[in-house]
Amino acid sequence: MITILCSGSRGDFQPYIALAQALKQRGLAVRLVGGKSFQSFVEGYGIDFYPLSVDYLSADLDPRMLRQAQSADNPLKMLLAFSKMKNLGLHLAGEMYDACAGSKLVVYHPGCAVGYFAAEQMQIPSVLAAPFPMHRTQEVASLITYGRMRIPNALSYKLLQGMLWMAASRSAESALRQRLGKLPEHFGNPFERVDEHHPAVISCSNFVFPRPHDWNEHIHQHGYWFTQELESFAPPEELLRFLQVGEKPVYFGFGSMFHEDEKNPLITIISEALARTNKCGIISGMGAMENLPPNLIAVSSIPHTWLFRQVAAVCHHGGAGTTAAGFQAGVPSIIMPFSNDQFAWAQRAFDLGVGTKPLNRKKLTAQLLADALIAADAESIKRRASELAKQIATENGADECARVIADLVQHP
Repeated sequence: MITILCSGSRGDFQPYIALAQALKQRGLAVRLVGGKSFQSFVEGYGIDFYPLSVDYLSADLDPRMLRQAQSADNPLKMLLAFSKMKNLGLHLAGEMYDACAGSKLVVYHPGCAVGYFAAEQMQIPSVLAAPFPMHRTQEVASLITYGRMRIPNALSYKLLQGMLWMAASRSAESALRQRLGKLPEHFGNPFERVDEHHPAVISCSNFVFPRPHDWNEHIHQHGYWFTQELESFAPPEELLRFLQVGEKPVYFGFGSMFHEDEKNPLITIISEALARTNKCGIISGMGAMENLPPNLIAVSSIPHTWLFRQVAAVCHHGGAGTTAAGFQAGVPSIIMPFSNDQFAWAQRAFDLGVGTKPLNRKKLTAQLLADALIAADAESIKRRASELAKQIATENGADECARVIADLVQHP
């Protein structure tokens, strides 16, 4: 059994489901461990699930603290937010440790670093599986400083890894003391402890951020990890009728970053921007809405793999998974980052020529959004977005990384 430890929101789980699918296709038994709120979502892809008793959706968290963590827009705020979120992990790390029992190998999200130490105690291999590049390099800044501030690369990775370790260390320490009576001799940040028995696999296209030449040879980056839908998606009839009228619409969706008190102001801005540009739009994941203009429709959660291929552009928060799906679809990106690595993905889309200049959420107006919609219509952006999608299609990141893991299981 291969055990994959994961945490975060629905979008955070998506690439790990893809990795589990690829492992399963290689004939390996695999299960994904995560908060109970995601059980039906994961099992819907045919993946075994080990539910933890709590997660950020079901835990009794202070809504203000959660919102601060989701909207931290500079490294200092991020550090403070991650520090406040540490207590949630205290409820999870022990259960994650126990979930590793009986495994042949543990794969862990950077926020679930207890998996490294659990595997060490159980004398089995472990694999760090990261949803974005996170290892030290001199070739590019880390994702929390890329395109935002100029500091030495070494410091930028110290900040990134420090935040991730801060989120995981206290809970890992508590779990290990409870189960072992003491901390392992070499307890500490494991993210750079990469060797043939502890490789790392990264979900990222080499056409977006090329694999650095100065990385350890056991850090594997072969492309994005995209899920495979088990059944063909049947879209709602209302959405199909909407898509059949006029030009392709623009997608608007902001995932878990969206808060209910922002709903009406944001819808007003979107409606006015569409009216000024004579465009239509699809709003996703903001719940039911009434009295929308004829050129705007609201939908519930719909697979990006299907929906993004039906639209003219995608306007979103810049989550790693949503950004990857937009790149895969070959349509222009309009990104309005909220926090953490989202600023880097917004800037990278612009640098690659597949997206508009990042939008400032705090200064957003209907006219600024309208200007971005017009900019996304540029032939140069549409052409480059199409070219990038063709390049990404040549990669099979989930399968290649699954091969690395499978080799380690079969030849430990």
